[in-house]
Amino acid sequence: MTSSRLSETTNSASTKDNRLHLERLVSVKAPTATEINAGCDVVSGLTQTPKSLPPKYFYDDRGSNLFELICKLPEYYVTRTEAAILEECAGAIANLTGPCEIVELGSGSSTKTRILLDAYSQREYPLHYLPIDISPTILESSAFQLLAEYPSLQIHGLVSTYELALAKIAPSPLPTRMICFLGSTLGNLSPEECDVFFSQIVGALQPGEYFLLGIDLDKSKEILEPAYDDSQGVTAAFNLNMLRHLNRKYEGNFDLTQFEHWAFYNQAECQIEMHLKSKKAQTVNLRGLNLAVEFAVGETIRSEISRKFKLPNMQEQLASRGLVPVQVWTDPNQWFGLILCQRSV
Repeated sequence: MTSSRLSETTNSASTKDNRLHLERLVSVKAPTATEINAGCDVVSGLTQTPKSLPPKYFYDDRGSNLFELICKLPEYYVTRTEAAILEECAGAIANLTGPCEIVELGSGSSTKTRILLDAYSQREYPLHYLPIDISPTILESSAFQLLAEYPSLQIHGLVSTYELALAKIAPSPLPTRMICFLGSTLGNLSPEECDVFFSQIVGALQPGEYFLLGIDLDKSKEILEPAYDDSQGVTAAFNLNMLRHLNRKYEGNFDLTQFEHWAFYNQAECQIEMHLKSKKAQTVNLRGLNLAVEFAVGETIRSEISRKFKLPNMQEQLASRGLVPVQVWTDPNQWFGLILCQRSV
């Protein structure tokens, strides 16, 4: 077993015991023509008023590592609250699904996935895990750690965006499959993007297969705002790293010292908003996209929304998309919810 970087082909080498296969669906080198076209979302976002960028540009290797640090911050309640719910309900999830392949979107370090793997292992179910993450480094390192912890585990990891991976994954080798979308990432999507995403989930599942969704529930701004503007400045570094990522990917010259992190709760829209605010009037060039962007002093780029949900409304929306809620779990404070759905026949 080696820990060398993944090959640029989609057929990277498996480990010696054939328990791991890592497949790259996207490149980490200079952008290809296809990836330059994908940069249309950057061009569109930075030339509209107000400016915005898709949250996927948070997640290069450094961004993924910073997000792992955010998850451990005292202000960031999301990870520990969801983990506590999973500890309570993982056995029930395993009983409901029976033996199944676990697919995780945005797997990161797979910390919460271990709770599910433990529950399936205790029932002596075969363990098949398909993690999907845009960061090859974190995907590979977490896969090797999991293999060491679970001797019977089979892993097929995909270095990919969600959209591409959901369109590409093969049928499950086990009787059923459960796609997991944990954390609060659904809140990054607009209502229209949510509808598209749920359609992609339905397309990746066979009738009767499962979707496990985590959602952050609406609560007071006194709880929400510190979670996105922590006292140690980790979230600020995470937000600013988006500009560093764009510099590298599209030959940009963003000066990170001339932008600052700004996060607040928009109560009317029930969403946290994260922005990058320009400290001065300036011009930024992205040569790889043939783009020059003018900023006025105080002008912002909205880098993320994080919508907060109500459980009954989300259950109705899922059911209307063909993802029928089977069971719902939450914590005593009603801060976070987990919904297990089944694709309708």
